Amino acid sequence: MTFDSESFRELRKVSRLRIAFERFNYPVTQPKRIFGTDGVRGVANVEPVTAETALKLGRAAAHVFTQLNPRTIPEGARPKIVLGKDTRLSGYMLENALVAGITSLGVDVLIIGPLPTPGVAYITRSLRADAGIVLSASHNSYEDNGIKFFRHDGYKLDDQVEEKIEQLVFSGEVDSIRPTAGKIGRAARIDDALGRYVEFAKASFPRKMSLEEMRVAVDVANGAAYKSTPCILRELGADVIVAHDEPNGMNINAQCGSMHPQEIQRVVKESGAHVGITHDGDADRVLLCDEKGEIVDGDEILTIAAVDLLRAGQLRDNTLVATVMSNFGLDETLAAHGGKIVRTKVGDRYVIEEMVARNFNLGGEQSGHIIFRDFTTTGDGIISALQILRIMHATGEPLSKLKTCLKKYPQAQRNLKVKSKPPIEELREVVKLRDEAERELAGKGRVLLRYSGTEPKIRLLIEGRELDKIDKQANRIADAIQSAIGAN
Repeated sequence: MTFDSESFRELRKVSRLRIAFERFNYPVTQPKRIFGTDGVRGVANVEPVTAETALKLGRAAAHVFTQLNPRTIPEGARPKIVLGKDTRLSGYMLENALVAGITSLGVDVLIIGPLPTPGVAYITRSLRADAGIVLSASHNSYEDNGIKFFRHDGYKLDDQVEEKIEQLVFSGEVDSIRPTAGKIGRAARIDDALGRYVEFAKASFPRKMSLEEMRVAVDVANGAAYKSTPCILRELGADVIVAHDEPNGMNINAQCGSMHPQEIQRVVKESGAHVGITHDGDADRVLLCDEKGEIVDGDEILTIAAVDLLRAGQLRDNTLVATVMSNFGLDETLAAHGGKIVRTKVGDRYVIEEMVARNFNLGGEQSGHIIFRDFTTTGDGIISALQILRIMHATGEPLSKLKTCLKKYPQAQRNLKVKSKPPIEELREVVKLRDEAERELAGKGRVLLRYSGTEPKIRLLIEGRELDKIDKQANRIADAIQSAIGAN
């Protein structure tokens, strides 16, 4: 192929951003963001979750965090970033790439190995690091991985900081920053990170209280909590039965953990446990199982905790933060106890942002992301479980009785694959049926319709007092969606 002088002049007009996208094999006509709704996530070794992009992210993040950190760095000391991971095979690849990128910008890395995501947030604060990074794809299967960031105070990044990191990755603005000789960063392994986190989590449980007469079943999903959660419970005196605690890099979340709650139900029934605890791969969420083998979801956990705090006068502003997906019964239960609910978009980051902005101390999601801000800065599966165990111990009531404080409205949910995501208001027949359903519910229920932020799906939830009625409504709306934008 040959080019004339005019062709070369045209090539010179190609923007720097275009070149950046081409480096990542992204279509220039449809530029993609690196960050999604919860950090960077995707199939490991496929863009953007590759060693090449991880190295660039490490360099960009090192630059941004050292600029953002408001603390004074002693003369001669280097900034430092904590780096943790879950148990995925691809964690080794991404860990090494991030270390290379971060140290190449003159920043030290403190490697802590497998630890729950909330553990990485805590260690970041404990070691007074400039930031924390955790390698995990949460509840996804082992083929996937992700890169999540924490600020120096243990809270997740806001959108503006993520955008700055992303801009640096694509623009190449930091390419010229090349410390040499003794100014290159160092990497060091922190051997006591697990012990630090265990003591931190135990501190959320009353010192004078013990779990000595309680049998607890645990499913750690072959994930990041395979050591920490059993250790914490045993040191508090519980008789612990553990399942799925032998990670091999490829069995994380495999037919176990909070995405497969039937496993903890089985273990509770077979062991005669008083309660079951099940995590996802990075243990930032938890679902419970009562002594009868019934699952206790995030809404029920939130209700038990909120009612307990209301009775003790410790729920700040008498307010619980939940997402639009939480059951309407939550509102009625809290109102009956003198409390109220503030709702956010779906995603624990939005719950935390609302909690921080208005200084609330309890919030979470139906999925089991629960944030007890009196103890921690993010969702923490074991700390959440310990608060419910505390209430069980203090009241002497089994979990099956405690959870009855929430009278749930029936819910009909549909998750449908779509071939495109046009504005929902443009789907006339869908909007017509949605509005009809809302009128029929007459304030005694609700209809939620939204696109997934991470998948080619649309999510429908209808909540009301009569299951048969809302199920028929959901089917009609789902059929209209399939006709309009349904995938084959």
